Amino acid sequence: MIRLALLALSAILAAGPAFAEEAAATPPVLDSGNTAWMLISTALVLMMTIPGVALFYGGMVRKKNVLATVMQSFAVTCVISILWVVIGYSLAFTEGVPFIGGLSRAFLSGLEVGGLNASFPESVWITFQMTFAIITAALICGAVADRMKFSALLWFVSLWSLAVYSPVAHWVWGPKGFLFDAGVLDYAGGTVVHINAGIAGLVAAIMLGKRRGYGAEPFPPHNLVLSLIGAALLWVGWFGFNAGSAAAADGRAGMAMIVTQIATAAAALSWMFVEWTLRGKPSVLGIISGAVGGLVAVTPASGFVGPMGALAIGLVAGGACYWGASGLKRMCGYDDSLDVFGVHGVGGIVGAILTGVFAVEAIGGTPGLIEGNPAQVLTQLYGIAATIVWSALASFIILKLIDLTIGLRVSEEVERDGLDFELHGESMP
Repeated sequence: MIRLALLALSAILAAGPAFAEEAAATPPVLDSGNTAWMLISTALVLMMTIPGVALFYGGMVRKKNVLATVMQSFAVTCVISILWVVIGYSLAFTEGVPFIGGLSRAFLSGLEVGGLNASFPESVWITFQMTFAIITAALICGAVADRMKFSALLWFVSLWSLAVYSPVAHWVWGPKGFLFDAGVLDYAGGTVVHINAGIAGLVAAIMLGKRRGYGAEPFPPHNLVLSLIGAALLWVGWFGFNAGSAAAADGRAGMAMIVTQIATAAAALSWMFVEWTLRGKPSVLGIISGAVGGLVAVTPASGFVGPMGALAIGLVAGGACYWGASGLKRMCGYDDSLDVFGVHGVGGIVGAILTGVFAVEAIGGTPGLIEGNPAQVLTQLYGIAATIVWSALASFIILKLIDLTIGLRVSEEVERDGLDFELHGESMP
């Protein structure tokens, strides 16, 4: 028996190249476990926007604007879903040039029931990535809350998604994207989603100007219980965001899940203790904002770092996002209504840089990754800079065009009386 086994092994080794060619030619096979996990992840990420972001933002605005705020998240979900099908997915994930994809999947041309992306249906992959495009656009709404026209917002997120989100997604994740080829690490969207949305929100907030009465009167949150529920839904949904980006139900997904939990908890506590020390009391708004900052910061790193790296990222991110939402905003004098840049922009930048510090080959699978690699940090900075420049420039141009045509901001009367009734004919009891 041993001799027969040795002969069989020799035959297999001799035929190695032939077997390799046959394996390469074999089409991917549907894996029901991976498919189930990606279906769940897709639903979790959609939940992050509706109702997660809707409740998180809706609870933080004044009562007269809460319906307008949740309406923005819901409408963005609908608009971006259709745009993604028409052309967004094709621009992001098909072969084209290093800066933008092609049109081969416009209107989802060629999509088949049995078509596979790796070991699960391509239709699931398209929908999974659609939810990323949705939440990125929805995040921007928090920066312009209380004062932007609904029509202008819809035009902006539509044009921005096609001119900014899809190209940047292609740069980082698409075939032959120039940031991917440069070695930029972004596992689940630190640059593509959070820096991108944070910069767009900052530009929009500056161009719109400050809210009427900003700095002269308080703008207390309408209902922090809603915001806490929204933040909790974001936290749970983020496991689909980060662990789902493994595109398989495997060990890397498991590692992404645990580092997401660690970083989120660490950042929430970091923000809480910093605020407690400086202001004397730990607030509900503070701890949930810190948690979101930790989720943001670990997003680019979640498939590349271990537990201790995640702990460090969370601790740094909590303090950094607290500064971004308080000190930096006061120092620069802009009115980012719900701190989109302070949490998502700053958190995304911190996370992208620290990904270069803590990424390791054993987890990420990228040859040559060692903790504290200065070359990788420089590569990360390159990716950050490219995203900031394009997002800022394109956002400015789109907003300027909208302002010159239909206008960006509601009238003083509408802003004073509230967007709920004036824009949508409804109000909270």
